[in-house]
Amino acid sequence: MTARQATLRRSTAPAAVTTVAALLLTACGGTTGALSGGAAQPGAGGASTANLHGTVTVLAAASLTESFDALAKDFEAAHPGVTVQPSYGSSATLVQQVDNGAPASVLALAGTAAAQPLDKGLAKDTRTFASNVLEIAVPPANPAGITSIDDLAKPSAKVVLCADTVPCGKAAQATLAKAHVVPDVVSKEIDVKATLAKVKLAEADAAVVYHSDVVAAKGSVKGVEIPSAVNTRLDYPVITLSDDAATKAFVAYVVSAKGRSTVQSFGFGAP
Repeated sequence: MTARQATLRRSTAPAAVTTVAALLLTACGGTTGALSGGAAQPGAGGASTANLHGTVTVLAAASLTESFDALAKDFEAAHPGVTVQPSYGSSATLVQQVDNGAPASVLALAGTAAAQPLDKGLAKDTRTFASNVLEIAVPPANPAGITSIDDLAKPSAKVVLCADTVPCGKAAQATLAKAHVVPDVVSKEIDVKATLAKVKLAEADAAVVYHSDVVAAKGSVKGVEIPSAVNTRLDYPVITLSDDAATKAFVAYVVSAKGRSTVQSFGFGAP
């Protein structure tokens, strides 16, 4: 090697090292920017909740009206790009509607038995998020003097139940059978809210509804507890019907600790 070649080799080596170092720093700097500069963070369900948008159509049991209205409001506030559209009714009717092709993203039912007729191919995921028990609702003045489930058998007491085909009706029939009580049933209503309305309107002396409905009534009716030995507990499932990101995020919120806390504030029990 000539003296000139040695000199050139010594002078170009630092430049090459400098160039490589600069490239490495640029690459590292780009990676750091991608991680810290607004990367989507995982939500409660493990999926990204950044930039969620769209409409989540929720079909829910009538007993969930107040709690799911609150969940929808809170979720929309946290995700301005998402609209949650809840609709309420009898669980049996809602399942039938979904089986017949009604558009829905989420199905929330009163009792796992209500989900049995659902086409299993439609369910992407099923989670239990709450529970409920039965309670007797009477007018605040309680003119029939209903203080226990046995009092429902009074000949003068006008009692209203849910229809036999809906979860609250089936649960009421099971509880009355266990208690060996045969009430004077003056009507059977399409869902639990319609059943409770009969008492609110003073058209009945008592109605067998859910504990959550008595809580949601906020003093417009009075509750009479049913002993646990004869009471019927229902576990509430939430069923995901869509692979949409907003739908998955909403369901994740429902089953999260915060979501369950909201539902329980309306009188529901833990799952």
